[in-house]
Amino acid sequence: MSSTASGKSGTWRNWAGNVSARPVRDVTPASVDELAAAVRQAAEDGLRVKAVGAGHSFTAVAATDGLLIRPDLLTGIRRIDRAAGTVTVEAGTPLKRLNVALAREGLSLTNMGDIMEQTVSGATSTGTHGTGRDSASIAAQITALELVTADGSVLNCSEKENPEVFAAARIGLGALGVVTAITFSVEPLFLLTAREEPMTFDEVTSTFDELHAENEHFEFYWFPHTGNCNTKRNNRSAGPEKPVGKISALFEDEFLSNGVFQVANLVGRAVPATIPALAKISSRALSARTYTDIPYKVFTSPRRVRFTEMEYAVPRAALVETLRELKAMIDRSHLRISFPVEVRTSPADDITLSTASGRDSAYIAIHMYKGTPHRAYFTAAERIFIAHEGRPHWGKLHTRTAEHFIGIYPRFDEFTALRDRLDPDRRFGNDYLRRVLGP
Repeated sequence: MSSTASGKSGTWRNWAGNVSARPVRDVTPASVDELAAAVRQAAEDGLRVKAVGAGHSFTAVAATDGLLIRPDLLTGIRRIDRAAGTVTVEAGTPLKRLNVALAREGLSLTNMGDIMEQTVSGATSTGTHGTGRDSASIAAQITALELVTADGSVLNCSEKENPEVFAAARIGLGALGVVTAITFSVEPLFLLTAREEPMTFDEVTSTFDELHAENEHFEFYWFPHTGNCNTKRNNRSAGPEKPVGKISALFEDEFLSNGVFQVANLVGRAVPATIPALAKISSRALSARTYTDIPYKVFTSPRRVRFTEMEYAVPRAALVETLRELKAMIDRSHLRISFPVEVRTSPADDITLSTASGRDSAYIAIHMYKGTPHRAYFTAAERIFIAHEGRPHWGKLHTRTAEHFIGIYPRFDEFTALRDRLDPDRRFGNDYLRRVLGP
């Protein structure tokens, strides 16, 4: 779903439209060998190299003025190993196609994010996650990966093979090489029952620990300028399947969540003074509902209203205090925020630069409608997140530099040392990586 310009102009743009790049050339390799040859050729020509996914990052993590590698032909499932409970998939495969193909085979990922337009390598490389008490990000479900390194060689990584690369490359930011295939852990297809219901901000924050403990997947949205939240609990179910009805899906998921919400944002952008009133209406528009379906139909939903986003992971124990500070800041400011604040959780994992590396985490995501000035809001919110040892999502807007990350990632030096070894000439470097990883 990247909004890529035509090949003639040579301009690449991300989904949100806030990042563009003009590479010297771009290639769409049809095999790992072709990709490796393109990397070697770029080295001979002195060009830097970046692979792009679907453009769903808000940062310039994939931007390059050198060689742009498009993954459009590196798609599909390579193999399914039912005995091991794994699927190996080409890096350019969109999550949507993977989810549909797995369901057809009676299989599913354990957890996923809330959209599925991204490629598997783009989503995992930036640390895309959903919400989970016990199950972590998409990258935490990787059991092996294949990586083309700066000299054009192909490296296979897993807990047994090149384990130090595996520890880092699952969320590698494109800094260690080009991921060409990923092996995910999968399980037999299961059902989830989703329960969506409105709650007040005070109710959710005062009972958050219980809501988190009692549900496999709990998340909520708080609407600024109101005391209203929408909550969602997803738990495994014995069935039967009771999907959202077609009319309900059209009305709630398309008409209200996308159509009416788009109009409300357009009005809010034109006349910011109307936003608090619109927020009260938006926050009450969705009614309680319960439905049961296969995982990807419950975890993910269409997002057609474009926006810019910042998201920080704070220690889970600090969530409620952080959120209350964010609300107090908005309440006493002149800011007018038309987008809800999204809150999710993740257990600790063992990935070097995962936002949940070594600690149980809670995510707070803030958004502004596309074309609306976001700097004042994001700056004020970021100040609060940083005070609570926040780690920014690698694919979402933030102002942090390597200096900050050294202090909040205990294994940061481990990642940069590995980068020095695998890409000493910074073939896969760009301005964003220089800022967040250092020169």
